[in-house]
Amino acid sequence: MSCTRREFLALASVGTMGGLAGCTVPVASTDSTPEDSSIDQSTVDLEEFKSLALDASAWRYDEDNDVYYQLGLTYCTKPATTTYESLAVFVPGAYFTAEQSGDSYTCSINEKAVVGSFTPATAPVLMPVNTATLSAQMSPTVYDYEGLAPYLEAGCVYVYAGFRGRSAGYDTASGSKDLFAGGAPWPVVDLKAAVRYLRYNASGLPCDASRVFVFGFGAGGGVSAVLGSSGDAEPYAPYLTSLGAVTHDAQGNAVSDAIAGSASWCPVTSFDVADTSYEWGQGQYTDADTRADGTWTRALSQDLAGAYGAWVNEMDLRDADDEQLTLDETEAGVFALGSYADALLGTIDEAASYFVQNTSFPYTYTPQRLDEPTFPGDPNLLATRASETASQTPASSGASADGTGETDADSAVTATGVAQVQSTIYDSAQNYFAALNADSWWINYSLKRQSVSVASLRDFSLHLRPAELAASPFDAPDRSSKTNQLFGIGEESTLHFDATVADLVEKNVDAYAACEDWDDGYETAWSDDLAKADSLETDMATRVSLFNPLFWLSGHYEGYGQASVAPHWRINEGIFDATAPLCCAPNVVFALRKYDGVTDVAYTPVWGQGHVLAERSGAPTDNLLSWVISCCTA
Repeated sequence: MSCTRREFLALASVGTMGGLAGCTVPVASTDSTPEDSSIDQSTVDLEEFKSLALDASAWRYDEDNDVYYQLGLTYCTKPATTTYESLAVFVPGAYFTAEQSGDSYTCSINEKAVVGSFTPATAPVLMPVNTATLSAQMSPTVYDYEGLAPYLEAGCVYVYAGFRGRSAGYDTASGSKDLFAGGAPWPVVDLKAAVRYLRYNASGLPCDASRVFVFGFGAGGGVSAVLGSSGDAEPYAPYLTSLGAVTHDAQGNAVSDAIAGSASWCPVTSFDVADTSYEWGQGQYTDADTRADGTWTRALSQDLAGAYGAWVNEMDLRDADDEQLTLDETEAGVFALGSYADALLGTIDEAASYFVQNTSFPYTYTPQRLDEPTFPGDPNLLATRASETASQTPASSGASADGTGETDADSAVTATGVAQVQSTIYDSAQNYFAALNADSWWINYSLKRQSVSVASLRDFSLHLRPAELAASPFDAPDRSSKTNQLFGIGEESTLHFDATVADLVEKNVDAYAACEDWDDGYETAWSDDLAKADSLETDMATRVSLFNPLFWLSGHYEGYGQASVAPHWRINEGIFDATAPLCCAPNVVFALRKYDGVTDVAYTPVWGQGHVLAERSGAPTDNLLSWVISCCTA
């Protein structure tokens, strides 16, 4: 049997002993135990994780809302910080039969209960990644019902897990003066440990522990994508071992961290190509600020854009007909045409056409953006964030402080045929598109067909998704972005991580040094940082890979076929999100749609929305729950 390049790479990476007798590809799995669940029980301490056993007599009860809950459950035996490496569980009251003893309740599962579409045997677990910038997420210390109702009334078990964030830190709650590790890949590792904890305690929880759904926004959505693509991947094992994460249950069976579903809004991820993709999709089309003629960052932007074109052509991203998506280089040396560009334009056209077919005019456009999500579970969250914001020094101009795109977008658009108020009101679809074409004709609207087509990615980027971030925004030359923090090590809180930038600086140092704003320290800055390893002696390239869902999903990478991939995916993005790479979410979608065993990929690009919980209609929570229910009941 013949194999495609993608299938061959999968087999080669697995390294099967029997050779290529047949041609199979990796299959996604939601089993709560790894495919290789055989553990030599003669060498396993069956009581190793006994301290993590859930206490059935320690439940608290909210009688007014019929909710049982436990807070402060440490999910590993050697936590670096219990402030972050612990979780809270919230359970619909009907799922338990309880006996009260003081303020606590001893609960047993009521197997006959039905809440929404689920029973205690079928209920899914929902876990939020409640940060857009990968700040650390504390475990709740107090209970509040606000916001939990939709999840619990739908019959879901809601688990709010803390995790370490983009930087190392101190556990102020314990008073420890020891710096605990943070940054990549710790947020993902901690959440994997939390998933394993739930599986270890599955018999005492009224849920189907194989049905774990994780959701997040921005960089938190990126973490959700990594969790969905990297189930049981071996490179995380040293990290999980170091914190005492569950490896086997009380019977000696291996415990999995693979999840059933990943949902994200405006995910920011795949940091190995975040800078190249941002410059290709947006940066190369502007000559303002850090991309002004004569600056070295202008030259870097153009070189990064070209490098992205080469990267796409080395990838194995494919369309619906299983044809590889590629880019063609123009006479000007720009990779702007080809099937890959056509696929992105098709996504934009579809979003615009849906918008015009389902929007009632007059239409009010209000530019919006979201700094951080507020998924429920921790009533202290808003106060904590307010305190942190008050203590921070305002970011300087230039690159946004986080590198994931925290910028203001509250000004109204001035256009012909609209009423100029705080927002912009368009009285008809014709006037809306006429306003977009005010300076040049680039977007076509067919009134008869109710369809829209965009002339080019360049036009779309210039008009609706311009480069709002400085050149090389994620791995900033001065190491000022929050993504630089994500790859910092200990006291070295920000480090360079982008190997492509490093290669370009090494190759073009003489040309860059002849430009404005060059600093002689740049010559070795990237190569020096990329040579550094973290506390587990993991090199920078590997740390970047462990934060990249494509590493596990695409045959271009060594990780392809080496993990259990979630079968269910939901990815929404605001098409006007100028703070994320144009192709970040589509690349993950392209890879997922050709990955054998992925059951469904719900991808929704939303016209007219930017860096927000983008939805074409309805509320994000309601739509998320409808999707989870459909995944579990189909």
